[in-house]
Parts: sequence; C-alpha cells; structure tokens
Amino acid sequence: MFRLNGKRALITGGNSGIGFGIAAFLAQAGASAVIIGKNKKRNTDAVNQLRQINSACNAEEFDLSNTAKIGAFFKSLIKRYGLFDILVNCAGITLRKRADRIEIDEWNNIININLTAAFVLSSEWAKSLISVHRPGSCIMVISLMSEAARPTTAAYGASKAALKQLVRSLAVDWAQFNIRVNGIGPGYIRTKLTEPLYRDKKFSKWVISRTPLGRWGKPEDIGPLAVFLCCDEAGFITGQTIFVDGGWLASL
Repeated sequence: MFRLNGKRALITGGNSGIGFGIAAFLAQAGASAVIIGKNKKRNTDAVNQLRQINSACNAEEFDLSNTAKIGAFFKSLIKRYGLFDILVNCAGITLRKRADRIEIDEWNNIININLTAAFVLSSEWAKSLISVHRPGSCIMVISLMSEAARPTTAAYGASKAALKQLVRSLAVDWAQFNIRVNGIGPGYIRTKLTEPLYRDKKFSKWVISRTPLGRWGKPEDIGPLAVFLCCDEAGFITGQTIFVDGGWLASL
C-alpha cells in the first residue's frame, strides 16, 4: 500500500526544505521525481541526494517568478520526461514586514510567486493530463498563516489563504477528469526560510510552548502525508487542506 511505482512527480522548490523533504519521500515510494529550483548548486546537491534513493530523479533550473514563461518551460519538461502524474507546488517566498510598510512591488512579488505561479503551472499540468484522459494528483503547500496571523505576515498570509481557496476551486473544476487537488499546511517547520525565526530564542521558545507536541517540525514530517495524498488509496480525497502543525491550530 501507499506506493507510487511508475508515477512521475514534479516538485517546485524541491531543492531544499519542505520541498526536498516531499521529493525524498515521493522518490522513496517509487516515483521518479523532477525538482524545480532557480539555484543551480542547490539543484545539483539535492538531486545527487535524491538519486541515492531513486536513480530516476532529475533537477531543472527555472525561476518561477517568470510566470509568462511557465507554459513554454512546462512543455519542454513534457518533451524531456513525459507526462507528470503528480505536481507539488512548494516554491514560495516570504516577507517579514509590517503591513503599512510593504511596497506594492514587494506585495506583487509575494503574490506572483506564491499564488500566481502555482496557478499557472497547475493549469498547464492539468491541461496536459486532461488532453489524454489521464488522472493526476496535485498538492499545494499552504501555511498556518492561511488560518491565523501574526505581525509582519500580511503579504505571505494573504497569498497562502488564497492558495488554500484555490485548492478547493481546482478540485471542483477538475474532479470530472479524476484530477485531485489537496493542500498540506505545515506548522512551524525548521528550514532555511524559517532559520531566522528558529535562531531567535524568544520566538523559538514561544513556538514550542504554543505547539502541543512541544517542538518545531521537520521537513520529514511533511513527506509521508504527501505520499499518501498522491497514492491510489487516497483516491476519494480532494479539495482538502490537512495541517501538519503539532496541534498548533487546535490549541488556544
């Protein structure tokens, strides 16, 4: 059970953090994983590690902020690898800035990468499957900030809340084609993106005290759920966002 043998997966932001953690578990479950990242060295390092798990893994260099070029880029991937049964939208950026101090260019950049790029890539992916009547599974990586807020998270939280709603909308649109769309909402996970928060002793202590399971999460905490949502045994699950947060949202 819960195997992905013969499946091909595309993971954005797959060269580090949560994206890499998901790619590693998908590869371990038998999927050939192609990761997308804009940093060549990180891509190389990540794919070398992935190939120790599954030799059929590859990396592609691309900057998802170039949303107008996503369509052509995705078509080139299909020519190189074939169709992708699984798409994981994990690439994202953040901006820690009080709302009234955010410049419009900064706002647009967050929305463009976290939301628009995920929508454009997902649409191209779905079209490629619909055209040949092939099922698929898409995962959007959301955030606690789609449900809660803290200072300096306005732009990031808005992008992730919109992404959570996009999960529902795409799931309903594409269910007729047996294309499932679900979200994973990580809690406070220690990654390069959150390293400044983790190293802030006061903030880190707050996270641990606020989380019922009493610790920061790890990228390895996310991967198993991604495998489950992508496998055939989860074939009746779509339009859902599942939070992996150590009980953070459940606690007052």
